[in-house]
Amino acid sequence: MNQTITQWELLAHRKEAYFVKLKELVAKYPSIFVVNVDNVGSNQMHQIRVALRGKGIVVMGKNTMVRRALRSILSEFPQFERLLPHVRGNIGFVFTSGDLKDIRDIITANKVAAPARAGALAPKDVTIPGGNTGMEPGKTSFFQALGIPTKIARGTIEIVSDVQVVTAGTRVGPSEATLLNMLNISPFTYGMTVVQIFDQGNVFTPEVLDVSDKELLDRFLSGVQTIAAISLALHYPTLVSVLHSLVNSYKNLIAISLATDYTFEGSEKAKEFLANPEAFAAAAAPAEEEEEESEGDMGFGLFD
Repeated sequence: MNQTITQWELLAHRKEAYFVKLKELVAKYPSIFVVNVDNVGSNQMHQIRVALRGKGIVVMGKNTMVRRALRSILSEFPQFERLLPHVRGNIGFVFTSGDLKDIRDIITANKVAAPARAGALAPKDVTIPGGNTGMEPGKTSFFQALGIPTKIARGTIEIVSDVQVVTAGTRVGPSEATLLNMLNISPFTYGMTVVQIFDQGNVFTPEVLDVSDKELLDRFLSGVQTIAAISLALHYPTLVSVLHSLVNSYKNLIAISLATDYTFEGSEKAKEFLANPEAFAAAAAPAEEEEEESEGDMGFGLFD
């Protein structure tokens, strides 16, 4: 009985320590990566921790305990409620204050080759290349079971052409797994993957990190242009439309001035031009000729 109580006390102490640690990390680091650790072994996890040393801290825990820990700090940090829906599956946290793209690359860089296991969900298509397998003819039945065309060449089995045996998103069958292992093909790579990123109260997918500065600027300018167009159409002034409104109003004033006897400083030159366009054309011609001559001889005479 005493031993049971001690175990419960130890478990309670660990939970309390976990909650305290999580709260300290939340207060210290502005960014959190929610990472999936399916098929990540202990040695690979250690290598990832080493790669992140000084840049990020990996924290694992059972989902029930993680949810309780997050709920325990919501009164002080309400923004972390946005993380709760993403605490599902085999996940962990990486706390960091570094550049998000650099940290993402470190997290996902550590990959290990893995054989195909029966029942595993295939992350990508798997194709067996055509050519000699080096296997003896007695193993032809493995290929026949999967409908892979073969022939016997120089006493060994040869695959006639490339054949796709596994489709991404489907379960690997036992026959496919056996054959791939016999051929020493390890088609999959496993490592930490980033599920979501929490940065200063905002939650977004890792694909956002691949958006370039140019694309962001283009989208921003497109939004500004759209707002300006809507504002002008509704005659509702906004910061982005007021300049266009002023220019359009100035054009209207000049048009009214040209149609009436009313004149102001800005419309005088326009009226002069309309009254005597030949004079403006004559004045502009020498300037154009001088510019063409300057461009033609680069400022030097024929015999300079």
